[in-house]
Amino acid sequence: MTETTHQQSPRTGDGDRSPEYRLAQNALQGLRQDLFRDPFAYRPLGRRPADGPLLRRLPARTRTAAERLPHAVVGAIALLTLMIGAVSGSEPGGDGRALLAGLLCAVPVVVTLSRPIGAFWLSLASGPLTALLNGDGSDWPWMPGSFVSHLTVLVVVALRTRPRTAVWMWAVTALYAVFGDILFGGSYYYSNGAPMLVLSAFALLLVCLWHVRHTAQQEVTAQQTVTAQERSRRTLLEERTTIARELHDVVAHHMSVVAIQAEAAPYRVENPPEELERAFATIRENAVAALTELRRILGVVRAEDYEAPDAPQPTLADLDALLVNVRDAGLTVEKVVTGAVRELPQGVELSAYRIVQEALSNSLRHAPGASARVEIGYVLGGLGVRVVNGPMPEPSLVKPSPGAGHGITGMRERVAMLDGEMTAGPTEDGGYEVAVFLPVAAVNEGDA
Repeated sequence: MTETTHQQSPRTGDGDRSPEYRLAQNALQGLRQDLFRDPFAYRPLGRRPADGPLLRRLPARTRTAAERLPHAVVGAIALLTLMIGAVSGSEPGGDGRALLAGLLCAVPVVVTLSRPIGAFWLSLASGPLTALLNGDGSDWPWMPGSFVSHLTVLVVVALRTRPRTAVWMWAVTALYAVFGDILFGGSYYYSNGAPMLVLSAFALLLVCLWHVRHTAQQEVTAQQTVTAQERSRRTLLEERTTIARELHDVVAHHMSVVAIQAEAAPYRVENPPEELERAFATIRENAVAALTELRRILGVVRAEDYEAPDAPQPTLADLDALLVNVRDAGLTVEKVVTGAVRELPQGVELSAYRIVQEALSNSLRHAPGASARVEIGYVLGGLGVRVVNGPMPEPSLVKPSPGAGHGITGMRERVAMLDGEMTAGPTEDGGYEVAVFLPVAAVNEGDA
């Protein structure tokens, strides 16, 4: 019996490659992305921001011209390379060949304003063309005009891109200089590849340092902006916390005094009427209820270890007690409920209760002596609430109390939080109406 074993060599994926291989692969990808991916894409040089301390002091017209200063500098250098390229050849400025050599030196510099990577490749290509067109055998691979042109292109493109691109441009320039000397430099007396590499290395090093410094300044500025915003936000929160604590202390103290005085007042009058005792009892109950609500809402900022009371939040089932309380305060109010009464989400119940409470409080303040009507409608898809009060009777011994409008704003915030709809405004007979619809998502039987 013979057994045959086949051994299959495992596949080597990118994850199994050596670090050197991955480093070389990343380097080639960076080279392709920086210099070969759409090199002639249109990338115009923008205006210089005129936000410096010196430029802000200039007149408007001069400041507008200063925004184009980089374009003017590049244009002046292009004109200089044109002149150098035209007069530094074997026939300096004497015929069309000299002028063409000058144009070959100036065009890459101008192209840096719109297509920086393409200008680099044009500068490399124009170097040997200029040397062959108008060279005298003394300079290779760059004629004087091409030398200035290529050095300018390297600096401008490095300023407009990023340090990695500058490194790749210098590497390609070095490769070009080496192969130019080896393959075509035999008939020339002097090779200026080494001076080009040394000068361009120093120039690109300065540009890279400028990039690093500029990036660091941007990061510091961004961090300072975030820090300032956080500091402002923290100051605002601290101020609000201080105000809330002071409000809690002051209002809680006064509400406690009101409750105590309302409880003690009937004992200071001999044989007080029943209506007076009931009125003082109502005042005390309202003061105690307001004090409890105040402590529940504002007490949480009084101390970190504050524990809110465990009393349940009011719902529409507590609406009758609210109406009794309001009637004792002197407001004639009736309640009408339509639709099938059902249990609603706690947020909807609480918001509806608070809206009715605030609307009736507004009626007491702004229309004393008027009557009110509360309508609760259980409809398909939500809950409808309508509170309307009639006009204040004339004449009236009780004057309306002014308000700041925070009650209506609070109602709108509650309604907006539940994606509901609200309208509020005066009625035709001189009263006021608040109508609210709070949507409630339907629950399918299969989801229960």
